Amino acid sequence: MSKSVSLTMISSLVLVVEDDEDIASLLERYLARAGYRTTKASTGLSALTHVQRLQPDLILLDIGLPDIDGFDLLTKVRGNSTVPVIFLSAMDDSTDKLLGLKLGADDYVTKPFNPQEVVARVGAVLKRTRGVAASEVIRHDDIEVQLDSHIAIASTEKGRVELPLTATEFRLLVCLLRSPFKTFERASLLDACLPESDALDRTIDTHIGNLRRKLAEFGQEGYITTVRGIGYRFARSTGV
Repeated sequence: MSKSVSLTMISSLVLVVEDDEDIASLLERYLARAGYRTTKASTGLSALTHVQRLQPDLILLDIGLPDIDGFDLLTKVRGNSTVPVIFLSAMDDSTDKLLGLKLGADDYVTKPFNPQEVVARVGAVLKRTRGVAASEVIRHDDIEVQLDSHIAIASTEKGRVELPLTATEFRLLVCLLRSPFKTFERASLLDACLPESDALDRTIDTHIGNLRRKLAEFGQEGYITTVRGIGYRFARSTGV
């Protein structure tokens, strides 16, 4: 095992949801070499059971499953879990990629792929989820992020409520909160939140849309302002 693999990565459990046994076994071998624990599922139903019982740290999810479409499965998972998800798909279509991200996926890998690249993507997503400074808390108005526990909290009329953010949405919120009122270009947000991804700049729009919607669901509207032709800024809208 490589000495560069951290204890956090070694303890991480990756669920491989893939109906092709050869591909699933290949991914498991490369993940195991990198120090990850793995388990696999060949159907969507068995994957849901694993998610509930094992609570994996990350899911590699094939879209073309025999019983449940990968998009539908992700929707079911997102009903009660924010576990990071990386899509695996034979469809190299920007529309499918954007749909996956809109549903809450954290990354998207197209088949055929280099298994070493997939392992690198897994590491990058887990680092975005866990690789933050301990005990650091960032606050702005009614929103707070606790970096050590990877929790985002909104102060509402009913009290403090944890926001159900994906790993990428959390990373994006942290980036914006660190420099409120600063205008970020899409490319810089992409580099900060998806450094290992080859996604287009416009995928940030999808993540921003998801983040805005979740903030609004808990009464936190108007925080993320679109700066036309540039990107986004975090601050309450003044209505001007």
